[in-house]
Amino acid sequence: MSSSRLNNILMGLVVTVAILWLVIPFTMAALWSLVDPSEPWTAGTILPPAMSFYRWVDMWQNSSLKSALATSYTLAPSTAILALLLSLPTSFALGRIAFPGRELAKMLCLLPLIVPPFITAVFFSSILFQLGLAGWRMGAIIFAHSVVFLPYAIRIMTISFEQVRQDHIDAARDLGASHWARFRVAYLPALKPGIFAALLIVFIQSIEEFAIAFIVGSPDVVTIPTLLYAALGQDFVRPNAAVLSLILVVPNVILMLILERLLKSANPTLSSGKG
Repeated sequence: MSSSRLNNILMGLVVTVAILWLVIPFTMAALWSLVDPSEPWTAGTILPPAMSFYRWVDMWQNSSLKSALATSYTLAPSTAILALLLSLPTSFALGRIAFPGRELAKMLCLLPLIVPPFITAVFFSSILFQLGLAGWRMGAIIFAHSVVFLPYAIRIMTISFEQVRQDHIDAARDLGASHWARFRVAYLPALKPGIFAALLIVFIQSIEEFAIAFIVGSPDVVTIPTLLYAALGQDFVRPNAAVLSLILVVPNVILMLILERLLKSANPTLSSGKG
């Protein structure tokens, strides 16, 4: 079999998987969100018999969607910024300082990812009540999300710090550059893609997180995932759940595409500190 034919077969498999994995679920969600309540969509029809934007308008006007959007899009960027700031000291140490057991330390930093979110949520809820901070739920969720998703930021920023070339730092120092000037010309160009990646990854993880937002924030803090689980749970209104799922997922897909473009368009010379 020629290499070109093998490449075509593999490309066909990739496209098929993409269709099954992405296009079909998105299409079904879009169709369910457009089902008009006057005529239900039954198993005997391929397409909804009547379609309208009634579900979208109804969710916007008669649910907690507005406040949930405001909460989610306040919570996620705050979490991303805090997680990035908290990750910098550890990332610098793991990426720039040689010490015994550094590789083991890198692995240990990823271990919190295996802890189930509900366990973390119960832990933070208990800590809040013990400290008398149960009323500060929004801040507690931001802090909890930052801790839970901190390993992502640490891993990304560690790799970014490893890309900084020591000879450029030494050259800037020898030329009399200040600490800020050294950071700006030697560190920042190499760190910029990692900063964008860490912010977007933590943002997406935070905006999709349910357990902590539900256990720590309920009933005062309502996010898009908590509304979505309510639509799928006790109410089980599938068209409403489809609307919420699209509102939750589509912006995240767009952000991931932006992240991919940012990482692809990053100048290789900047990553080496030659900008």
